[in-house]
Order: sequence, then structure tokens, then C-alpha cells
Amino acid sequence: QVQLVESGGGVVQPGGSLRLSCAASGSILSINDMAWYRQGPGNQRVYLASITVDGSAHYTDSVQGRFTISRDNTKKSVYLQMNSLNPEDTAVYVCRADILSTDSVYARSWGQGTQVIVSS
Repeated sequence: QVQLVESGGGVVQPGGSLRLSCAASGSILSINDMAWYRQGPGNQRVYLASITVDGSAHYTDSVQGRFTISRDNTKKSVYLQMNSLNPEDTAVYVCRADILSTDSVYARSWGQGTQVIVSS
């Protein structure tokens, strides 16, 4: 069984920064793409950024230049550095990983999310 656990959320003032982490654990053979999404009050999951196993990153326009995605393959982890936060960034941030398990099952896994609140 594979599990993704996010951390690093919290309350931050407008203009501030946060760094989110997401660690994968369980019966993992390899991890392909990893990504971050966020869910607003309507619970619709919105794509933010993704990163390939060799470190190639892609961003949606709304976070380009403010957010940076990175990963540490040795730690089976992905990170999201968020700068210049504004109230519209308030959401639950969820990570995703495409994982090949040790029993040869390739599946997309999701974390439970970490809450980010941007407020003065």
C-alpha cells in the first residue's frame, strides 16, 4: 500500500511564503511524475505544478514565477515553495504521485491535503 502525506501548511500573511512537503511511503518500486493541486471551497481540484523524475517542471499560469516545485528522489518527496502569497491562494493543497508499487501496480496516488490560509 502506498501513502502520500503532506505537511507545511498554516496561516501566513499576504506577501508571505510557505514551503509544503509531501512524502511517499509504502511498497514503492519507483515514482514517476509528482504534482501539486489545490482545492478551494467548492472542492474542485485545480492543477498547480508538476515535476518529472529528472526534474523538469511545469506550472500553471496563475503560479508561474511565484511557486517552485522540486523533488528529492532519495526521500521520495516533492516540495512546493510558495512566495508572494495572496488571499486567493487560500486552499487545501494536495500532492499527487504516479507510483509503481513492488507488486507491479502502476497507479496515481493522492494525499489528504494540507490547509493554507493567507490572511492578515
